[in-house]
Amino acid sequence: MADFAYAYVQASSLTPSATGNVLSLAAYAEDAPARGAACFFRGGLRNSWLAARGLTTLAKVVASRFVPQSAALRDPIVTAGAGLLRFEAFSSCNGVYARLDLGPEALDGEFLASGTTNVDFNEPMVNALARVARTEPVLLRVGEQEIVLERAAGTVTERKVSLPERWIKGLTAVQGYLATMEERLILNRVQATQLVQGLPAGASRGELFLVLRGSRPSFVPLSSAGAVRVGGAHRLRLLDGLLPLCESLRVYATADGQASAFVLALGGGHEFVLALSAETNRGFSGEGNQLDTLLDELPAEWIAGANKLFRGNETFNPSLFALENDLAPGTVDRLCASLSAMGLLGFDLRSNHYFYRRLPFKMERILKLNPRLKNARALLEAADDVQLVGVGAGGRSEVRVRGTDVWHTVLVGGSEPPRCTCQWFTGNQGQRGPCKHILAAQLRFGTEAG
Repeated sequence: MADFAYAYVQASSLTPSATGNVLSLAAYAEDAPARGAACFFRGGLRNSWLAARGLTTLAKVVASRFVPQSAALRDPIVTAGAGLLRFEAFSSCNGVYARLDLGPEALDGEFLASGTTNVDFNEPMVNALARVARTEPVLLRVGEQEIVLERAAGTVTERKVSLPERWIKGLTAVQGYLATMEERLILNRVQATQLVQGLPAGASRGELFLVLRGSRPSFVPLSSAGAVRVGGAHRLRLLDGLLPLCESLRVYATADGQASAFVLALGGGHEFVLALSAETNRGFSGEGNQLDTLLDELPAEWIAGANKLFRGNETFNPSLFALENDLAPGTVDRLCASLSAMGLLGFDLRSNHYFYRRLPFKMERILKLNPRLKNARALLEAADDVQLVGVGAGGRSEVRVRGTDVWHTVLVGGSEPPRCTCQWFTGNQGQRGPCKHILAAQLRFGTEAG
Protein backbone atom coordinates (compact mmCIF):
# COMPACT_ATOMS: atom_id res chain seq x y z
CA MET A 1 0.00 0.00 0.00
CA ALA A 2 1.42 3.37 -1.01
CA ASP A 3 2.28 5.97 1.61
CA PHE A 4 2.44 9.70 1.11
CA ALA A 5 4.06 12.44 3.17
CA TYR A 6 2.45 15.29 5.06
CA ALA A 7 4.38 18.47 5.75
CA TYR A 8 3.55 20.63 8.75
CA VAL A 9 4.74 24.22 8.91
CA GLN A 10 5.34 23.81 12.64
CA ALA A 11 4.81 21.27 15.40
CA SER A 12 1.63 21.17 17.47
CA SER A 13 2.19 22.59 20.93
CA LEU A 14 0.69 23.53 24.29
CA THR A 15 2.28 26.80 25.37
CA PRO A 16 1.63 29.26 28.23
CA SER A 17 0.24 32.74 27.54
CA ALA A 18 -1.02 35.71 29.56
CA THR A 19 -4.60 34.42 29.45
CA GLY A 20 -3.84 30.72 29.89
CA ASN A 21 -2.30 27.83 28.01
CA VAL A 22 -2.78 27.79 24.23
CA LEU A 23 -3.24 24.43 22.49
CA SER A 24 -2.19 24.96 18.86
CA LEU A 25 -2.71 22.04 16.47
CA ALA A 26 -0.59 22.22 13.34
CA ALA A 27 -2.81 21.49 10.36
CA TYR A 28 -2.37 20.10 6.87
CA ALA A 29 -4.60 19.87 3.84
CA GLU A 30 -3.27 18.37 0.61
CA ASP A 31 -5.54 20.50 -1.56
CA ALA A 32 -5.07 23.77 0.37
CA PRO A 33 -3.48 26.80 -1.30
CA ALA A 34 0.12 27.57 -0.46
CA ARG A 35 -0.87 30.63 1.58
CA GLY A 36 -3.83 31.58 3.68
CA ALA A 37 -4.88 28.13 4.87
CA ALA A 38 -7.86 28.65 7.14
CA CYS A 39 -7.90 28.60 10.89
CA PHE A 40 -10.95 26.48 11.60
CA PHE A 41 -11.50 27.30 15.27
CA ARG A 42 -9.99 29.42 18.00
CA GLY A 43 -11.21 29.90 21.53
CA GLY A 44 -11.33 28.36 24.97
CA LEU A 45 -12.21 24.94 26.35
CA ARG A 46 -14.90 25.22 29.02
CA ASN A 47 -13.55 22.14 30.80
CA SER A 48 -9.96 21.95 29.64
CA TRP A 49 -9.08 19.12 32.04
CA LEU A 50 -11.85 16.86 30.71
CA ALA A 51 -11.06 17.72 27.09
CA ALA A 52 -7.39 17.00 27.76
CA ARG A 53 -8.31 13.60 29.23
CA GLY A 54 -10.24 12.82 26.05
CA LEU A 55 -7.37 13.90 23.80
CA THR A 56 -4.92 11.95 25.92
CA THR A 57 -7.05 8.82 25.49
CA LEU A 58 -7.17 9.48 21.75
CA ALA A 59 -3.37 9.67 21.77
CA LYS A 60 -3.28 6.41 23.70
CA VAL A 61 -5.34 4.77 20.95
CA VAL A 62 -3.16 6.00 18.08
CA ALA A 63 -0.02 4.90 19.93
CA SER A 64 -1.36 1.38 20.46
CA ARG A 65 -0.84 -1.59 18.18
CA PHE A 66 -2.41 -4.99 18.72
CA VAL A 67 -0.76 -6.61 15.69
CA PRO A 68 3.06 -6.61 16.08
CA GLN A 69 3.96 -5.89 12.46
CA SER A 70 1.67 -2.86 12.13
CA ALA A 71 3.29 0.49 11.33
CA ALA A 72 3.14 3.45 13.68
CA LEU A 73 0.44 6.01 12.89
CA ARG A 74 0.40 9.16 14.97
CA ASP A 75 -1.78 11.78 13.33
CA PRO A 76 -5.56 12.03 13.81
CA ILE A 77 -7.91 14.28 11.88
CA VAL A 78 -10.20 16.98 13.21
CA THR A 79 -13.43 18.07 11.54
CA ALA A 80 -14.64 21.56 12.46
CA GLY A 81 -18.07 23.00 11.77
CA ALA A 82 -21.71 23.13 12.86
CA GLY A 83 -20.55 24.14 16.36
CA LEU A 84 -18.57 20.90 16.80
CA LEU A 85 -15.00 19.63 16.79
CA ARG A 86 -14.63 15.92 16.05
CA PHE A 87 -11.21 14.31 16.53
CA GLU A 88 -10.88 10.91 14.83
CA ALA A 89 -8.04 8.38 14.82
CA PHE A 90 -7.14 4.71 14.50
CA SER A 91 -4.80 2.44 16.38
CA SER A 92 -1.62 1.68 14.46
CA CYS A 93 -3.01 -1.75 13.58
CA ASN A 94 -6.20 -0.07 12.26
CA GLY A 95 -8.47 -2.39 14.27
CA VAL A 96 -9.56 0.26 16.82
CA TYR A 97 -11.31 3.50 15.87
CA ALA A 98 -11.66 6.38 18.33
CA ARG A 99 -13.48 9.70 18.15
CA LEU A 100 -13.65 12.59 20.61
CA ASP A 101 -16.55 14.99 20.03
CA LEU A 102 -16.45 18.45 21.57
CA GLY A 103 -19.90 20.00 21.22
CA PRO A 104 -21.07 23.60 21.67
CA GLU A 105 -21.25 23.18 25.46
CA ALA A 106 -17.55 22.25 25.54
CA LEU A 107 -16.30 25.19 23.46
CA ASP A 108 -16.09 28.93 24.05
CA GLY A 109 -14.79 30.45 20.84
CA GLU A 110 -15.49 31.03 17.16
CA PHE A 111 -15.49 28.89 14.04
CA LEU A 112 -13.65 30.79 11.31
CA ALA A 113 -14.00 28.08 8.68
CA SER A 114 -15.47 24.62 8.18
CA GLY A 115 -13.51 21.58 7.09
CA THR A 116 -11.37 18.59 8.00
CA THR A 117 -7.63 18.54 8.44
CA ASN A 118 -4.92 16.16 9.50
CA VAL A 119 -3.22 17.39 12.69
CA ASP A 120 0.25 16.81 14.06
CA PHE A 121 -0.10 14.83 17.30
CA ASN A 122 3.50 14.89 18.51
CA GLU A 123 4.93 13.54 21.76
CA PRO A 124 5.64 16.89 23.50
CA MET A 125 2.07 18.04 22.92
CA VAL A 126 0.67 14.73 24.22
CA ASN A 127 2.87 14.96 27.32
CA ALA A 128 1.72 18.53 27.95
CA LEU A 129 -1.95 17.51 27.69
CA ALA A 130 -1.37 14.88 30.35
CA ARG A 131 -0.24 17.65 32.74
CA VAL A 132 -3.26 19.95 32.34
CA ALA A 133 -4.70 20.67 35.80
CA ARG A 134 -8.42 20.70 36.65
CA THR A 135 -8.72 24.49 36.92
CA GLU A 136 -6.21 25.36 34.23
CA PRO A 137 -7.52 27.52 31.33
CA VAL A 138 -6.58 26.31 27.86
CA LEU A 139 -7.22 28.09 24.56
CA LEU A 140 -7.62 25.92 21.48
CA ARG A 141 -6.55 26.96 17.98
CA VAL A 142 -6.99 24.46 15.14
CA GLY A 143 -4.78 25.39 12.21
CA GLU A 144 -3.22 28.82 11.61
CA GLN A 145 -4.64 31.91 9.94
CA GLU A 146 -1.48 32.40 7.94
CA ILE A 147 0.19 29.13 6.93
CA VAL A 148 2.86 28.70 4.29
CA LEU A 149 2.70 25.10 3.16
CA GLU A 150 5.64 25.46 0.81
CA ARG A 151 9.13 25.07 2.24
CA ALA A 152 10.69 28.43 3.15
CA ALA A 153 14.39 27.77 3.69
CA GLY A 154 15.78 29.25 6.82
CA THR A 155 12.53 30.51 8.33
CA VAL A 156 10.08 27.54 8.44
CA THR A 157 10.64 24.05 9.79
CA GLU A 158 8.71 21.24 8.13
CA ARG A 159 7.80 18.04 9.87
CA LYS A 160 7.10 15.18 7.47
CA VAL A 161 4.87 12.29 8.51
CA SER A 162 4.22 9.23 6.37
CA LEU A 163 0.55 8.21 6.38
CA PRO A 164 -0.77 5.07 4.68
CA GLU A 165 -3.83 5.29 2.46
CA ARG A 166 -5.44 2.48 4.50
CA TRP A 167 -6.26 5.23 7.02
CA ILE A 168 -8.89 6.70 4.65
CA LYS A 169 -10.20 3.23 3.84
CA GLY A 170 -10.62 2.62 7.55
CA LEU A 171 -12.95 5.63 7.83
CA THR A 172 -15.02 4.09 5.03
CA ALA A 173 -15.43 0.74 6.77
CA VAL A 174 -16.09 2.19 10.24
CA GLN A 175 -18.89 4.42 8.96
CA GLY A 176 -20.45 1.44 7.19
CA TYR A 177 -20.51 -0.55 10.40
CA LEU A 178 -21.64 2.31 12.67
CA ALA A 179 -24.60 3.10 10.39
CA THR A 180 -25.97 -0.43 10.84
CA MET A 181 -25.39 -0.81 14.58
CA GLU A 182 -28.11 -1.18 17.17
CA GLU A 183 -27.99 -0.12 20.81
CA ARG A 184 -27.61 -3.18 23.06
CA LEU A 185 -26.72 -1.99 26.57
CA ILE A 186 -26.77 1.20 28.65
CA LEU A 187 -24.42 1.24 31.65
CA ASN A 188 -24.11 3.82 34.41
CA ARG A 189 -20.79 5.14 35.73
CA VAL A 190 -20.35 2.35 38.28
CA GLN A 191 -21.13 -0.34 35.71
CA ALA A 192 -18.80 1.34 33.20
CA THR A 193 -15.95 1.13 35.72
CA GLN A 194 -16.79 -2.52 36.37
CA LEU A 195 -16.58 -3.22 32.63
CA VAL A 196 -12.79 -3.22 32.47
CA GLN A 197 -12.52 -4.83 35.90
CA GLY A 198 -14.37 -7.82 34.45
CA LEU A 199 -11.89 -8.37 31.63
CA PRO A 200 -9.72 -11.51 31.86
CA ALA A 201 -6.06 -10.85 32.58
CA GLY A 202 -3.76 -10.47 29.58
CA ALA A 203 -4.71 -10.43 25.91
CA SER A 204 -7.90 -12.28 25.02
CA ARG A 205 -7.10 -14.54 22.06
CA GLY A 206 -10.63 -15.66 21.27
CA GLU A 207 -13.90 -13.80 21.10
CA LEU A 208 -15.79 -12.88 24.26
CA PHE A 209 -19.39 -11.81 24.79
CA LEU A 210 -20.45 -8.92 26.99
CA VAL A 211 -23.53 -9.66 29.11
CA LEU A 212 -25.20 -8.35 32.24
CA ARG A 213 -25.21 -10.73 35.18
CA GLY A 214 -27.70 -9.08 37.44
CA SER A 215 -26.56 -5.47 37.24
CA ARG A 216 -22.86 -6.21 36.70
CA PRO A 217 -21.31 -6.36 33.20
CA SER A 218 -19.32 -9.54 32.57
CA PHE A 219 -17.42 -11.18 29.73
CA VAL A 220 -18.22 -14.81 28.94
CA PRO A 221 -16.95 -17.20 26.22
CA LEU A 222 -20.39 -18.24 24.95
CA SER A 223 -23.09 -16.20 23.26
CA SER A 224 -26.59 -15.83 24.66
CA ALA A 225 -29.66 -13.67 24.06
CA GLY A 226 -28.72 -10.01 24.22
CA ALA A 227 -24.97 -10.68 24.39
CA VAL A 228 -22.55 -8.39 22.52
CA ARG A 229 -19.71 -10.04 20.67
CA VAL A 230 -16.41 -8.30 21.47
CA GLY A 231 -13.37 -9.59 19.61
CA GLY A 232 -10.08 -8.75 21.31
CA ALA A 233 -11.86 -7.46 24.41
CA HIS A 234 -8.56 -6.48 26.05
CA ARG A 235 -8.53 -3.49 23.68
CA LEU A 236 -11.17 -1.92 25.95
CA ARG A 237 -8.41 -1.18 28.45
CA LEU A 238 -7.71 1.85 26.28
CA LEU A 239 -10.69 3.42 28.06
CA ASP A 240 -9.25 2.99 31.57
CA GLY A 241 -8.77 6.72 32.13
CA LEU A 242 -12.20 7.80 30.87
CA LEU A 243 -14.64 5.18 32.19
CA PRO A 244 -14.61 6.51 35.80
CA LEU A 245 -15.45 9.98 34.39
CA CYS A 246 -18.38 9.09 32.16
CA GLU A 247 -22.02 9.76 33.00
CA SER A 248 -23.15 6.76 30.97
CA LEU A 249 -21.80 4.16 28.57
CA ARG A 250 -23.87 2.91 25.64
CA VAL A 251 -22.86 -0.27 23.86
CA TYR A 252 -23.70 -0.83 20.18
CA ALA A 253 -23.11 -3.74 17.82
CA THR A 254 -23.89 -4.88 14.30
CA ALA A 255 -26.44 -7.68 13.91
CA ASP A 256 -23.78 -10.05 12.51
CA GLY A 257 -21.27 -9.30 15.28
CA GLN A 258 -18.65 -7.91 12.88
CA ALA A 259 -18.04 -4.74 14.91
CA SER A 260 -18.97 -3.16 18.24
CA ALA A 261 -18.86 0.39 19.61
CA PHE A 262 -18.74 1.96 23.07
CA VAL A 263 -20.01 5.53 23.45
CA LEU A 264 -19.04 7.43 26.62
CA ALA A 265 -21.13 10.47 27.56
CA LEU A 266 -18.68 12.58 29.57
CA GLY A 267 -20.97 15.55 30.20
CA GLY A 268 -20.63 19.20 29.22
CA GLY A 269 -20.68 18.45 25.51
CA HIS A 270 -17.87 15.86 25.64
CA GLU A 271 -18.37 12.41 24.09
CA PHE A 272 -15.91 9.63 23.30
CA VAL A 273 -16.50 6.76 20.88
CA LEU A 274 -14.42 3.58 20.67
CA ALA A 275 -15.21 1.04 17.93
CA LEU A 276 -13.61 -2.41 17.70
CA SER A 277 -13.22 -4.69 14.69
CA ALA A 278 -14.47 -8.26 15.02
CA GLU A 279 -10.99 -9.66 15.69
CA THR A 280 -7.68 -8.25 16.87
CA ASN A 281 -5.92 -9.12 13.62
CA ARG A 282 -8.57 -7.49 11.44
CA GLY A 283 -7.98 -3.86 10.55
CA PHE A 284 -10.97 -1.79 9.47
CA SER A 285 -9.13 -0.77 6.30
CA GLY A 286 -9.29 -4.32 4.92
CA GLU A 287 -12.96 -4.97 5.52
CA GLY A 288 -14.35 -3.90 2.13
CA ASN A 289 -17.86 -3.87 3.56
CA GLN A 290 -18.96 -1.11 1.18
CA LEU A 291 -17.22 -2.09 -2.06
CA ASP A 292 -20.42 -3.12 -3.77
CA THR A 293 -21.75 0.43 -3.43
CA LEU A 294 -18.98 1.64 -5.76
CA LEU A 295 -19.87 -0.69 -8.64
CA ASP A 296 -22.15 1.91 -10.21
CA GLU A 297 -19.69 4.76 -10.70
CA LEU A 298 -20.94 8.31 -10.36
CA PRO A 299 -19.43 11.15 -12.39
CA ALA A 300 -16.43 12.57 -10.55
CA GLU A 301 -17.91 16.06 -10.81
CA TRP A 302 -20.91 14.94 -8.72
CA ILE A 303 -18.62 13.86 -5.90
CA ALA A 304 -16.48 16.99 -6.19
CA GLY A 305 -19.62 19.13 -6.18
CA ALA A 306 -20.94 17.49 -3.02
CA ASN A 307 -17.56 17.95 -1.37
CA LYS A 308 -17.77 21.71 -2.03
CA LEU A 309 -21.45 22.01 -1.10
CA PHE A 310 -21.47 20.48 2.38
CA ARG A 311 -19.73 21.87 5.44
CA GLY A 312 -17.83 19.86 8.01
CA ASN A 313 -20.05 18.10 10.60
CA GLU A 314 -23.17 19.18 8.73
CA THR A 315 -25.98 16.64 9.02
CA PHE A 316 -26.51 14.73 5.78
CA ASN A 317 -30.11 13.58 5.42
CA PRO A 318 -30.52 11.80 2.04
CA SER A 319 -34.33 12.15 1.93
CA LEU A 320 -34.28 15.85 2.80
CA PHE A 321 -31.48 16.48 0.29
CA ALA A 322 -33.56 14.84 -2.45
CA LEU A 323 -36.58 17.03 -1.67
CA GLU A 324 -34.58 20.26 -1.45
CA ASN A 325 -32.80 19.67 -4.76
CA ASP A 326 -35.64 17.99 -6.67
CA LEU A 327 -33.64 14.81 -7.21
CA ALA A 328 -34.91 11.29 -7.70
CA PRO A 329 -34.53 9.15 -4.55
CA GLY A 330 -32.48 6.61 -6.47
CA THR A 331 -29.99 9.27 -7.55
CA VAL A 332 -29.51 10.49 -3.99
CA ASP A 333 -29.18 6.91 -2.73
CA ARG A 334 -26.33 6.38 -5.21
CA LEU A 335 -24.70 9.63 -4.14
CA CYS A 336 -25.03 8.77 -0.45
CA ALA A 337 -23.60 5.29 -1.03
CA SER A 338 -20.63 6.69 -2.95
CA LEU A 339 -19.92 9.40 -0.38
CA SER A 340 -20.08 6.81 2.41
CA ALA A 341 -17.82 4.37 0.59
CA MET A 342 -15.25 7.13 0.05
CA GLY A 343 -15.11 8.16 3.71
CA LEU A 344 -16.77 11.54 3.13
CA LEU A 345 -19.62 10.67 5.49
CA GLY A 346 -19.27 9.75 9.13
CA PHE A 347 -22.01 8.43 11.39
CA ASP A 348 -23.10 9.65 14.81
CA LEU A 349 -24.60 6.80 16.86
CA ARG A 350 -26.25 8.94 19.53
CA SER A 351 -28.13 11.18 17.09
CA ASN A 352 -28.49 8.40 14.49
CA HIS A 353 -27.49 10.51 11.49
CA TYR A 354 -24.67 10.95 8.98
CA PHE A 355 -22.32 13.90 9.22
CA TYR A 356 -20.13 15.26 6.46
CA ARG A 357 -16.35 15.42 6.58
CA ARG A 358 -14.32 17.11 3.89
CA LEU A 359 -11.19 14.98 3.86
CA PRO A 360 -7.90 16.89 3.50
CA PHE A 361 -6.89 15.04 0.31
CA LYS A 362 -7.22 15.72 -3.38
CA MET A 363 -10.37 14.12 -4.76
CA GLU A 364 -8.52 11.95 -7.26
CA ARG A 365 -6.60 10.31 -4.42
CA ILE A 366 -9.81 9.29 -2.64
CA LEU A 367 -11.20 7.79 -5.85
CA LYS A 368 -8.26 5.37 -6.17
CA LEU A 369 -8.28 3.69 -2.77
CA ASN A 370 -10.00 0.37 -3.45
CA PRO A 371 -7.52 -2.16 -4.89
CA ARG A 372 -10.06 -4.99 -4.76
CA LEU A 373 -12.39 -3.05 -7.02
CA LYS A 374 -9.44 -2.00 -9.18
CA ASN A 375 -8.43 -5.66 -9.59
CA ALA A 376 -12.00 -6.57 -10.49
CA ARG A 377 -12.00 -3.98 -13.26
CA ALA A 378 -8.68 -5.37 -14.49
CA LEU A 379 -10.31 -8.78 -14.92
CA LEU A 380 -12.77 -7.21 -17.36
CA GLU A 381 -10.01 -6.01 -19.68
CA ALA A 382 -9.68 -9.51 -21.15
CA ALA A 383 -12.84 -10.56 -22.95
CA ASP A 384 -12.81 -14.18 -21.73
CA ASP A 385 -11.70 -13.78 -18.09
CA VAL A 386 -15.29 -13.39 -16.87
CA GLN A 387 -17.74 -15.81 -18.52
CA LEU A 388 -21.44 -16.35 -17.90
CA VAL A 389 -22.16 -20.08 -17.65
CA GLY A 390 -25.90 -19.79 -17.25
CA VAL A 391 -28.86 -18.41 -15.31
CA GLY A 392 -30.76 -20.78 -13.09
CA ALA A 393 -34.08 -20.71 -11.27
CA GLY A 394 -34.83 -17.52 -9.38
CA GLY A 395 -32.34 -15.53 -11.44
CA ARG A 396 -29.29 -17.13 -9.81
CA SER A 397 -26.36 -16.76 -12.24
CA GLU A 398 -23.27 -18.96 -12.49
CA VAL A 399 -20.14 -17.15 -13.67
CA ARG A 400 -16.62 -18.44 -14.32
CA VAL A 401 -13.84 -15.99 -13.39
CA ARG A 402 -10.15 -16.56 -14.10
CA GLY A 403 -7.90 -16.69 -11.05
CA THR A 404 -4.12 -16.86 -10.80
CA ASP A 405 -3.84 -20.58 -11.51
CA VAL A 406 -7.44 -21.76 -11.56
CA TRP A 407 -10.93 -20.76 -12.66
CA HIS A 408 -13.32 -19.76 -9.88
CA THR A 409 -17.06 -20.37 -9.85
CA VAL A 410 -19.16 -17.40 -8.79
CA LEU A 411 -22.87 -17.52 -7.93
CA VAL A 412 -24.65 -14.19 -7.92
CA GLY A 413 -28.16 -12.82 -8.23
CA GLY A 414 -31.47 -14.10 -6.97
CA SER A 415 -32.40 -13.89 -3.31
CA GLU A 416 -29.22 -15.52 -1.94
CA PRO A 417 -25.96 -13.67 -1.12
CA PRO A 418 -23.14 -13.97 -3.69
CA ARG A 419 -20.70 -16.86 -3.35
CA CYS A 420 -17.29 -17.69 -4.80
CA THR A 421 -14.92 -20.67 -4.65
CA CYS A 422 -11.81 -18.52 -4.10
CA GLN A 423 -9.73 -18.67 -0.93
CA TRP A 424 -10.73 -15.13 0.14
CA PHE A 425 -14.43 -15.94 0.12
CA THR A 426 -13.92 -19.37 1.69
CA GLY A 427 -12.04 -17.81 4.58
CA ASN A 428 -14.37 -14.86 5.16
CA GLN A 429 -17.77 -16.03 3.84
CA GLY A 430 -18.64 -12.54 2.63
CA GLN A 431 -18.19 -10.95 6.06
CA ARG A 432 -15.42 -8.64 4.85
CA GLY A 433 -17.03 -7.52 1.63
CA PRO A 434 -17.11 -9.21 -1.80
CA CYS A 435 -13.99 -10.68 -3.42
CA LYS A 436 -12.69 -9.32 -6.72
CA HIS A 437 -14.27 -12.25 -8.61
CA ILE A 438 -17.77 -11.45 -7.35
CA LEU A 439 -17.20 -7.77 -8.11
CA ALA A 440 -16.03 -8.62 -11.63
CA ALA A 441 -19.11 -10.77 -12.25
CA GLN A 442 -21.41 -8.01 -11.09
CA LEU A 443 -19.59 -5.42 -13.17
CA ARG A 444 -19.70 -7.54 -16.34
CA PHE A 445 -23.28 -8.72 -16.21
CA GLY A 446 -24.94 -5.99 -14.16
CA THR A 447 -28.44 -6.73 -12.87
CA GLU A 448 -28.40 -10.10 -14.63
CA ALA A 449 -25.75 -11.16 -12.11
CA GLY A 450 -27.37 -9.58 -9.09
